[in-house]
Amino acid sequence: MNTKEHYRYKRHTSLPQIGKEGQLKFRAAKVLVIGAGGLGCPVLQYLTAAGVGQLGIVDFDVVDESNLQRQILYTTADIGKSKAFCSASRLHQLNPFIEFKAIDEMLTETNALDLLSKYDLVVDGSDNFRTRYLVNDACVILKKPLVFGSIYQFEGQVTVFNYLDGPTYRCLYPEPNNLGSCEEAGVLGVLPGTIGCLMATEVLKIISGVGDVLSGKLLLYDALKSSFQTFVFNTVEENKLLKEILPFVEVCEAVPEITAQELKKKLTSCSPIKLIDVREEAEYSIKNLGGELIPLGTLLNNLKRIPRNIPVVVHCKSGARSRKAVQLLLEKGYRNVTNLMGGIDGYV
Repeated sequence: MNTKEHYRYKRHTSLPQIGKEGQLKFRAAKVLVIGAGGLGCPVLQYLTAAGVGQLGIVDFDVVDESNLQRQILYTTADIGKSKAFCSASRLHQLNPFIEFKAIDEMLTETNALDLLSKYDLVVDGSDNFRTRYLVNDACVILKKPLVFGSIYQFEGQVTVFNYLDGPTYRCLYPEPNNLGSCEEAGVLGVLPGTIGCLMATEVLKIISGVGDVLSGKLLLYDALKSSFQTFVFNTVEENKLLKEILPFVEVCEAVPEITAQELKKKLTSCSPIKLIDVREEAEYSIKNLGGELIPLGTLLNNLKRIPRNIPVVVHCKSGARSRKAVQLLLEKGYRNVTNLMGGIDGYV
C-alpha cells in the first residue's frame, strides 16, 4: 500500500483483528456483485470504501426514476443511463485505488460460469428467482462462496451459501415461492441499506477470516419491529453435487396470457377489447398503450370499471404486476381477463 492508502484505511489497520495483513487481503480480493440496484448499491459503496481491490458489477438495466427512492448511488441526472457503467463511474470517485469492471449484460446460463470464474467471491443482490438459482448453481459448480440478501416490503434476510462446504441456496429454497417483487409489493426505501450493509459485512469477514460467517444461518430483519432473528438450516448433500446449471422451473399460479403480437392483431380487428394498465400514474404519463389506468393497489376498489362481457387485457411494465392483477380478478369471478406477456416493455 502507498502512503495515501495507509492513511485512507488506518481505521481498519488499527483494528487488531484486521491490521495491515487484513487490509492487504481486502486489496487482493476479487468480488463480483450481481445487481446494482437496492441491495447492490450499499454493498458496492461499502466494499469500495473498504478497499476491496477488484469489483465486478453485473447489471443490464438502466436507472429509472422509481429507483431513486432506495438506489442511492444514482441521481436524477442518471435516469436512463446504464446502472453498471454509472455505478462504476460513481464508485471510482469514492475510491480511485479500486479496479472496477462494469458488465452491462444479462446473466445467463451461457455466460454465468465464465463471468463468475474470474472472481473469488460472489454477492447476489438480484431481485428474481431465475437469477438467484442461476447464480447459486454457478457458484456450486465453481466452488465460490455466495453472499445472499433479499428484501420484501419491511423485511429482509441475509445468509452465506457454499462457504467451507456449507449449504447452498437450493438447500434453503428447494423451489421458488410466490412472493411478489418489490415492483409489485413495494419496499421501504431504507431497508436495502440495512440489508446491503449486512451483506457487505459478511463479504469482509469472509475475505479477512474474521468472525463467524452466516453459513447455514439465515438472519432475518423486521424493520417494523426493529428485530433480528437467526434460523439454522441444514445442508442437503445432493445440492452440492451439481455438475451443470439446472433449468429454471417457475412456480406460480397459471393465468391466461396473450403475447404482444396477438394483442396487436386483436387491436386492429373490429372486435371489442378493453386494455387495463395497472402501473402508477407517473409511469403511465411517460409511456402507455392507451388503456385505462387502474393502479394495482386500487384495483379491488375499481371493479365496476372493468367489464365482464368483453375481453380484458391487463398489462404493466414487465408483466409481473399485471399477472397479480389477473389473479385477483380471477378470484373475483372474472373469466374474460388476460395478462400481457412481457408487459409494455415487450410491446414494440
